[in-house]
Amino acid sequence: MSLTNAILSDFLIVGVSHWYAELEVRERFALSSDAQESLLREADALGLGGIIVLSTCNRTELFARGDRAEILAGLLLKYSHGTRSDFEKYGFTKRGDDAVQHFFRVAVGLDAQILGDLQIIKQVKTAYEHAGDFNMLDGVMHRCVQSVFRAHKRSRTETSLGSGAATTAYAAVQAAKHELGPLRNKRVVLIGTGKIGKVTCMNLISMGVKEVTLVNRNARKAEKLADRFDVNVAPFESMTARLTDADLVIVATGAKEPIIRPAHIRAVRDAGSQQPIVMMDLSVPRNIDPHVGEMSNIRRINMDMLNDRLDETYKDREANIPLVEEIISEEITEFKRWYSEQRVVPTIKALTQKLEDIRRIEMQKYGSRFGETEAKHAEQLTRRIVNKILAYSIDHLKEQHESDDHVARVVQDMFKIQIEE
Repeated sequence: MSLTNAILSDFLIVGVSHWYAELEVRERFALSSDAQESLLREADALGLGGIIVLSTCNRTELFARGDRAEILAGLLLKYSHGTRSDFEKYGFTKRGDDAVQHFFRVAVGLDAQILGDLQIIKQVKTAYEHAGDFNMLDGVMHRCVQSVFRAHKRSRTETSLGSGAATTAYAAVQAAKHELGPLRNKRVVLIGTGKIGKVTCMNLISMGVKEVTLVNRNARKAEKLADRFDVNVAPFESMTARLTDADLVIVATGAKEPIIRPAHIRAVRDAGSQQPIVMMDLSVPRNIDPHVGEMSNIRRINMDMLNDRLDETYKDREANIPLVEEIISEEITEFKRWYSEQRVVPTIKALTQKLEDIRRIEMQKYGSRFGETEAKHAEQLTRRIVNKILAYSIDHLKEQHESDDHVARVVQDMFKIQIEE
C-alpha cells in the first residue's frame, strides 16, 4: 500500500442512511441536540481526538479519526433509540479512503436523496461548529472539513449541480403539486417554522399560493415568519380547527413524537369536513402518526416518498455528477498531500530550531568583535544563509515524504535532532 493511500487509514464513519434504512429505522437513530452534546462529551472522555456528529432527516453518521469502530457504534446506540440488531441489519461502517470519500459525497450532495441538496452543506457546517464547541476537532479534522467546504464551493461554481432548487422543501412542494394540481388556490397549513419550514413557506409563496397559515408552538417565531411572507398565523392550540378546511398540511417540526394523530383527523371529520387532505411529514422522527395515512380521504407523504425527479433541472444536475466526482478526487488528493507532509513537519521545525541555535551561538561568540553597523549586517547575512540551507532542506524533505521516512531520519541523525512522538 502506498503512503498516500495509507495516510487516510485512521478515518472512520459509522451510521445509518436512507440508502440502508427506511424512515422508521432512521428515526430510531436520530440524535436530539441534547443527545449529540452528551455523545460528544463522552467521546472526549474516551479520548477520541476528532469526531463530527451529523444527524439529519435522512442520515445519522459519526465521522471520526481512529480505528475504534465498535466504540463509535456503541456511542450511537447509547444516545439514540436504535438497537444493536437494528445497527447490524441497517447500519454501515466505512474506513480509510472510503470514509473520507463518503464524507465528501455527503457534503456536496451526491449522496443525498435530493441530488445536490442545498441544505446538507449547512447541516455539515452546523455539525462541524458543534464539534468545535466541544473541542472534538484536531488539526487534521479541521483541514479535512475545510477541503470538504472547498469541494462544495467548487461544485457550485464549476458545475451545474446546484441548478434549480434542490432541497427537500422544494421536492415536497413539487410532490404536493403532483398530488393536488396547481397550488395557487389551495389552502395550506404549515406546522413548524424551523429551517425546513421557512424554506417550504418561501417555495409555496414563490409558486403563487395565496392562503398559507403558519402554526408553531413558539407564536413569536411564527409571527416573524408570517410578517416576512405576508401569510396567516394561528395558535398551536387551534391546529385541529385549522385542519378542517385545509387542502394541504405540511409538518416540519423538531418534535420527538407525532403531533398529528388519528384523533385529530376524527375530530376534523366530526366537525363535518370530509374533504381530502394531503398531509406531508418532513420530520424525522415522524410528526404525523403513520395510522393517519390509513384514514379515509387522507393521503400521507413522508420523507421516503420524496424525490427530485419531478424537477425539470434534475437531468441537468445528474449530468454533472462525473464533474463533481472529479472535483472531489482533486480535493482529496490535495488533502492527502497536505496530510502526508505533516509527517515531516516535526523534523522541519526541529531542524529550523537547530540551525537557528547554531547561528545564535556563533553570533554571540563573535558579535562583540563587530561594531553596531557590522553586527547588524552580520545578523542579516547569517539569517539569509540559514534560510537558504533550510529552504533546500525543506524542499527535499517534502519531495521525499511520500516514499518513506528515510530522509527525515537521516536529517534527524545528522543534526542530532530528537523528535517527540
